Amino acid sequence: MSMTRREFAQLLGLAGAAGLLPATGFAAKKQTADIYEVPNFGNVRLLHITDCHAQLNPVYFREPSVNLGIGSAYGQAPHLVGDKLLNHFGLTPNSLEAHAFTYLKFNEAAQKYGKVGGFAHIKTLVNRLREGYGSENTLLLDGGDTWQGSGTSYKTRGMDMVKATNELGVDIMTGHWEFTYHQEEILKNIKAFNGEFLAHNVMITEDALFDGADEYIFDEDSGRVFKPYTMREMGGARIAIVGQAFPRTKIANPARFIPDWSFDIFDRELQELVDQIRTEEKPDAVIVISHNGMDVDLAMASRVNGIDVILGGHTHDGVPQPTIVKNDGGQTLVCNVGSNGKFVGVMDLDVRGGKVHGYKYSLMPVFSELLPADPAMTQLITDIRAPYSDWLNEELAIADEVMFRRGNFNGSFDQVICDALRNQLDAQVSLSPGFRWGTTVLEGQVVKMEHVLDQTCLTYPETYVRPMKGSELKLILEDVADNIFNPEPYLQSGGDMVRVGGFDYVCDPSKSVGSRISEMTLDNGEKIDMNKDYKVAGWATVGARSEGPDIWDVVADDLRDKKVARVDKLNTPLLKNVAGNPGIAGYPRT
Repeated sequence: MSMTRREFAQLLGLAGAAGLLPATGFAAKKQTADIYEVPNFGNVRLLHITDCHAQLNPVYFREPSVNLGIGSAYGQAPHLVGDKLLNHFGLTPNSLEAHAFTYLKFNEAAQKYGKVGGFAHIKTLVNRLREGYGSENTLLLDGGDTWQGSGTSYKTRGMDMVKATNELGVDIMTGHWEFTYHQEEILKNIKAFNGEFLAHNVMITEDALFDGADEYIFDEDSGRVFKPYTMREMGGARIAIVGQAFPRTKIANPARFIPDWSFDIFDRELQELVDQIRTEEKPDAVIVISHNGMDVDLAMASRVNGIDVILGGHTHDGVPQPTIVKNDGGQTLVCNVGSNGKFVGVMDLDVRGGKVHGYKYSLMPVFSELLPADPAMTQLITDIRAPYSDWLNEELAIADEVMFRRGNFNGSFDQVICDALRNQLDAQVSLSPGFRWGTTVLEGQVVKMEHVLDQTCLTYPETYVRPMKGSELKLILEDVADNIFNPEPYLQSGGDMVRVGGFDYVCDPSKSVGSRISEMTLDNGEKIDMNKDYKVAGWATVGARSEGPDIWDVVADDLRDKKVARVDKLNTPLLKNVAGNPGIAGYPRT
């Protein structure tokens, strides 16, 4: 049964009065219905979530203060932070929206406004947005990175999130970290998923096809493993939805888990597919649900004609308005809705006569204090977590400052991980991947095992200790820097710079590959010798499996020993040629 707007507002008020919402005073002071009022427009509504990374419960999540744009990306969304982002999008400083989209005054604002996301709260909002528009004219699209990123997803091999997305009512999704389980597990999860899993750009390898591993491929002629697109009738229009999975999966993640599949952007094949859809299906609109990353989506939108909207993910950029990209076919709207369940994107389209005539877009922050928890989803989450409760809730230390990850270079939680590797594994130097997923702990709060798992819980968590020459360390830094700062978006892989412990360096993002990294110096002041061996600890190898203890156990042991989570020295690089860049603010070393 659908609710009227008045009933929805009353429900919010009753939930607060009944004590179902945390009591910071925020919900009582805010006219809660206002920010979730979306006037209906057009005849088709697309709801969009992405990159929740298995966060079933509400979390804190600090947006970056460093998200550098280089070359043509300079000063363009998503490479805007802090006040520059507020000014660009016309958002009010010191407001709820300012907290949602920026890092500004994070600790203070987080205590005022409370946590974000949580599937039970997203469910309430999604139901409201569906029912207020007409469920038959609404689709919920998930951009991927849903089935990985928490302790429960690790233990259940992603099946906890399959159940949660089924309860949420996800209609269509694509993937990335979904592919970091084993092939048979991935196929099992997709089979259990009630919606459609789409990916036009995942192909069967020639070796696998030769060996007869073709029982699961969608189309033998094209070699596609998964269904590439689907057609939906809604609002009197025909809508095509195309899936674009993360194209660098077998580079960024272990290829050994998915030996029979290959990935790439495949924009030529996408153009052929869009042309085929336009010719044969006669759609009124073509939508791509993408996990490329926003810079790659912007480039792809300029090169592939006939796409009306790209709903993107991977780079965790919460962008309040679509970017309009002109191309030979007209224009494409490119959107990205952040991560960790923090936002729901609402794209309303006026679609008729084979054409999009207009749109209205809202990127809605999910504040858990303003949205009552859906009872059925709450029960499902309780049931999922119950077998692992003792493990998740172990108290390890007190946070001496805000513990966060997100940003191009080391965050405080990254440093805790790097320091733990050095301390527990007796290494001079440590390396930790620049993942963008990972939740935030406020200053003075307890760091639990669950928080450590939120930062580290992947399916290849084993640590290593081995000697590396200084030249090898530089090569690693240069390679990752090129993934981030290469001016050609198609050569970027998303993510952030590899995190380091025990040494500093100078980075010039404006240089070319091989010339961005210099002056590598150990914490004791000794210059790193390119020909000398150093004892290096790290984790998350994408090649052969390492044999060391799991990273979360290493970090947990270090926090148990210290009792306090603190950063004595943050190993961030000295940056050159970034002065005035609107993608950096408050950075200590420029």
